[in-house]
Amino acid sequence: MVVPTTTPVRQDTVAPPPPPPPSSHGGIPTVDMSAPGSRGALSRQVARACAEQGFFRAVNHGVPPAPGARLDAATAAFFALPPRDKQRAGPPSPLGYGCRSIGFSGDAGELEYLLLHANPAAVAHRARSIDTDDPSRFSSVVNEYVGAVRQLACEILDLLGEGLGLKDPRSFSKLITDADSDSLLRINHYPTACTIHKLDHECQCKMKSNVRTKNGNVVNPSAGARIGFGEHSDPQIISLLRANDVNGLQVLLPNSNGKEVWIKVPADPSAFFVNVGDLLQALTNGKLVSVRHRVIASTCRPRLSTIYFAAPPLHARISALPETITAGSPSRYRPFTWAEYKKTMYSLRLSHSRLDLFHVGDDDSSNVGKGEKE
Repeated sequence: MVVPTTTPVRQDTVAPPPPPPPSSHGGIPTVDMSAPGSRGALSRQVARACAEQGFFRAVNHGVPPAPGARLDAATAAFFALPPRDKQRAGPPSPLGYGCRSIGFSGDAGELEYLLLHANPAAVAHRARSIDTDDPSRFSSVVNEYVGAVRQLACEILDLLGEGLGLKDPRSFSKLITDADSDSLLRINHYPTACTIHKLDHECQCKMKSNVRTKNGNVVNPSAGARIGFGEHSDPQIISLLRANDVNGLQVLLPNSNGKEVWIKVPADPSAFFVNVGDLLQALTNGKLVSVRHRVIASTCRPRLSTIYFAAPPLHARISALPETITAGSPSRYRPFTWAEYKKTMYSLRLSHSRLDLFHVGDDDSSNVGKGEKE
């Protein structure tokens, strides 16, 4: 009898193949939310995209087109009103209607916008000055859209929790489903160049051709381009953006040489563009990085975008989850509440790297290598 010279490999020792990387859309990772295969593979794709770029395009996401179409129609009708009629919904404080002025620290952009709290009662209150003919009509449209997008945000956050191997995969989504969630809905309208100058005059806003980078340098945008919304990261947990078919969004990502460059994001009205926010960076101890992005309003066609900012309650305490803290990766940020972070955000310029102010100092060695006790 011939004795085999090799020992068969046991099937249970073979590691499963790694999940395929997300596909690309103009250099932007794409995650097919309905792709056949295991949920584990999908969760690892989401986690990989958030860890490597902090940004991805979600397709086949399950949100029907009708709520978005109804919201677009309602907001387009509002933005088409005469400036004086729109000003009834402002000035932003920070909620409400705004024109050109972004925040309270001197930032400006080539846009007008509505910023709404995602709470139905708050929407109903603001709707009285947005749709004076039938406020409940506007409220219904906004609440329908928020409900659908919040569900997608929770699904993405749960997949992310699974992909990161969290003990409780719902650690992130629980923060935004709390009854006191501070989530927001922002609708940005970037008019054409000839229109924005008229708006600028009517709103008595000062034209600004220069923008300030995160390093504090003042630069001019590229020839023929106008900064619609300057460089920034989103402060909340996660953001879901949907826009019309007009380009303009850019994200700051490292190239093959490790140098950060602005990547143009091709428009896709059927997709949601998902980006990691500052709070998610803090919750994961820096494993996920809040992506910096901007909008260039250099087109002759108006751009309309809607962003859902998923946020926790104001009293929520933000600290790195225990699974993200090890001896080799100690706590990077001190614990803080969302209210504290939000107050800091409003005191700074748009481009400021806010999380830098919450780094653990050299004297905060008590947290090194272990989770928070409180």
